[in-house]
Amino acid sequence: MISNNYVGIDISKETFDVAIYQSSGYQYYKFSNNSRGFRALRKLVNRDHHMVMEASGPYYMQLATDLHENGFAVSVVNPLVIRRFCQMRLSRAKTDRKDAMMIAEYGKAEHPTLWKPNESYVLALKQMQASVDLLNKNRTSLLRQQQAFKANSHPCKEALQVIAGAIKNTEKAIAVLEKKMEDLIVKHHGELYQRLQTIPGVGKKAALLLVVLSGGFTKFENSKQLSSYIGLSPRIFESGTSVKGKARITKMGMSRMRAILYVCAWSAKRCNDSCATLYERLLLKGKARRQALIAVANKLLKQAFAIATKNNDYQKNYVKSTCF
Repeated sequence: MISNNYVGIDISKETFDVAIYQSSGYQYYKFSNNSRGFRALRKLVNRDHHMVMEASGPYYMQLATDLHENGFAVSVVNPLVIRRFCQMRLSRAKTDRKDAMMIAEYGKAEHPTLWKPNESYVLALKQMQASVDLLNKNRTSLLRQQQAFKANSHPCKEALQVIAGAIKNTEKAIAVLEKKMEDLIVKHHGELYQRLQTIPGVGKKAALLLVVLSGGFTKFENSKQLSSYIGLSPRIFESGTSVKGKARITKMGMSRMRAILYVCAWSAKRCNDSCATLYERLLLKGKARRQALIAVANKLLKQAFAIATKNNDYQKNYVKSTCF
């Protein structure tokens, strides 16, 4: 049921501002971003109110979960969407109160979908994945530093030993986390995890990440939504007859997932018949190799989505009828 009583919440690490519309206009409140502030907010509102807030890093999570567990309707919106909404309304002021009001106005205009918290194992998977991403970045930095020292005319053995030890420890930590992630995936989505790996070109890491970010392929209605979430959907830049910009991917999603899918595409264009056909056809049309590979990555997402929703393994001779 759509509510007209939208409450805008602008949240930060320490506090959150609330805008509640009443007969005399908006009333504003500020609370501490903790359980005490959550209780104070609940006393001001009732079950007819629909809470809307931005996905402000990790800071919204506790409040959103508290409100959801206490029976309130909650929506969590991408901050970029709110920013564009403010620009459309020609809003110039930038204060916490103003932001809370604009979030409430966005709720009235767009009626955002309801939010619900992830299950505990999904939250654990996301935190472990974030840790793995950070460790991989650290490993890359260490490897570059190691190469730079080795290229020096007088490399310092002590420094190289410390870096080598740090690289080894980092790789061990990555391996431990990835094993724990795989164990959780097998426990909760084992069959799906194995089926995704039947797609030629999709390995363990790609299958694992796809299950994690898609919530076991339950968060998206189709492969286009999944592609947009990852940041692989094309963005066309054209206007009238004079502006003809190049089509580029949006890059507004998970960079790690894009990178893995791009690597998968290199393999898929050789061993996945459907992807190979697509790749060659695009090259014959004059498309750049990178564009063709991105198209292959999107094809892999379509195949993965079809397998996940149809509960079938990849079938080489069943390509056309299943839109693989």
